[in-house]
Amino acid sequence: MRISKLFGKTQREVPAEAETVSHQLLLKAGMIYQVAAGVYSYLPLAWRVLKKIENIIREEMDAAGGQELMLPALQPMELWQETGRDLAFGKGLFTLSDRRDRKLALGPTHEEVITELVSHYIRSYRDLPLLLYQIQTKFRDEPRPRAGLLRVREFTMKDLYSFDSDEEGLNQSYNKMLQAYQNIYGRCGLPTVLVEADSGAIGGKDSHEFMVITETGEDELIYCPNCGYSANTDKAQSIKDRLADEVPLPLEEVATPGITTIEELANFLKVPQSHTLKVVFYVADGEFVIAVIRGDIEINEVKLKNTLHCFELRLATEAEVEEAGIVAGSASPIGVNGIKVIADDSITSGVNFIAGANKPDTHFRNVNYPRDFKVDLIADIARARTGEGCPRCDGKLSSSGGIEVGHIFKLGTFISEKLGAFFIDPSDVSHPIIMGCYGIGLGRLLAAAIEQNHDDKGIIWPMSIAPYHIYLCPLYLENPQVATAAENLYAELELHGLEVLFDDRQESPGVKFNDADLLGIPIRVTISPRTLEANSLEIKKRSEKESHLVPLEDIVARLKELISQGLAKLPNSV
Repeated sequence: MRISKLFGKTQREVPAEAETVSHQLLLKAGMIYQVAAGVYSYLPLAWRVLKKIENIIREEMDAAGGQELMLPALQPMELWQETGRDLAFGKGLFTLSDRRDRKLALGPTHEEVITELVSHYIRSYRDLPLLLYQIQTKFRDEPRPRAGLLRVREFTMKDLYSFDSDEEGLNQSYNKMLQAYQNIYGRCGLPTVLVEADSGAIGGKDSHEFMVITETGEDELIYCPNCGYSANTDKAQSIKDRLADEVPLPLEEVATPGITTIEELANFLKVPQSHTLKVVFYVADGEFVIAVIRGDIEINEVKLKNTLHCFELRLATEAEVEEAGIVAGSASPIGVNGIKVIADDSITSGVNFIAGANKPDTHFRNVNYPRDFKVDLIADIARARTGEGCPRCDGKLSSSGGIEVGHIFKLGTFISEKLGAFFIDPSDVSHPIIMGCYGIGLGRLLAAAIEQNHDDKGIIWPMSIAPYHIYLCPLYLENPQVATAAENLYAELELHGLEVLFDDRQESPGVKFNDADLLGIPIRVTISPRTLEANSLEIKKRSEKESHLVPLEDIVARLKELISQGLAKLPNSV
């Protein structure tokens, strides 16, 4: 491909709306174009990367026994209502009506559609196990699309669904996909970490994410360096520090004029925040709820939502708090009646806490559970933190930034039961099919590759997914010798089936070198009057600083060798 004919232009300035490295570089390199919030066009270079990722995924899915099909993006709303996941997805579900006022959804995922399909074809245990997958567009109405391709409303996804007759079969399918995913990330040049994850609106009992570790990752990974335990922050557990043992003291009222926050309260009474209790007010599916936690710990709203088994959880408004008779700034569960109270297990990790007295400018000293207040449920609703104890060993937890590039779930039978996907066992007894689902976002994986492979000059593509392998960079094309040598070499490289991006523009060396670095093509081949005088060409790998002269007669063999080496050096998942 000649750059003079390539659709898309590089930019010199970082777009103001781009916050993440991948978003900045994709826009600067002329690889994507924003159509609307969270909706992007892929220009030719990015599309070539996406197709290479797609081909790798397809090869690994086929090798694992998957059968590719294509399901509709338009889905009848009745299917979602039958499973109840229309409520679970809530406002994230794009919905519309056809001309006959029938409700439809733009598929954010395809469990309902494929389960309904399978219910018409699977009859016997002999039809199982089954692995079906597609690579297709998905739609999710993200409340805050951001970070370029990392958080979008329209995206390409590979989703595979497993169908088994028993738990052992599900485990085999799950492990088969786990290995296939590790193969995919290895072939894409991306080391990943497998972490425990929350199933979210997808549902099911067990799930894991594959995370790419990056400093700028939008997700946070909690892990134990000692035993290898790892989970995302929605799922991570920890052993919270216990406070020093004390004798419970009598409840005592104390004036706290103008104090409304935990930080102000701790400073005013000269105690650590860990010796306070704080409450947060929520509305869960329309019900007012009080959440109680130790003052130095943050509430994990995903854990709280799962504990409440609700579809929608949000912070209560000031009006809702007032209507519930709560005194914001001085609230506690003491004396509260008729309101559901959920407490984190940290309230049992000490005694003699300070908490609100439920009247203005007043708090209580020496608050103790269960002596002074009752709760409806105690659970782990806390956000795990660095330095807390590991739930699996005696180690301490650490954290790192990361980007989710894949998610696998053990769905079980809840969708197959609701949609009538059953099979007959050898004894002619009917059972619901046991399901799993396995997703990879292709655009997200592309962006993660850039987040992990870049420098201050631009992208550094892994060889396996680079849009082209060679950047042919002739300098001073007004020189007839350079022009002739460049055209001849371009034709020869293409004849040998090599992927070449030919910079045939009449631009300065600085502009060409800057664009070569920005676009991140793995190998740059420079032709200039100086190299031709030595009957050589200059080769430079994008990932290295040094360049080397290679004799003209050896150039094709050397490039093939470098490409082969680049494809062989692929990291494994860890």
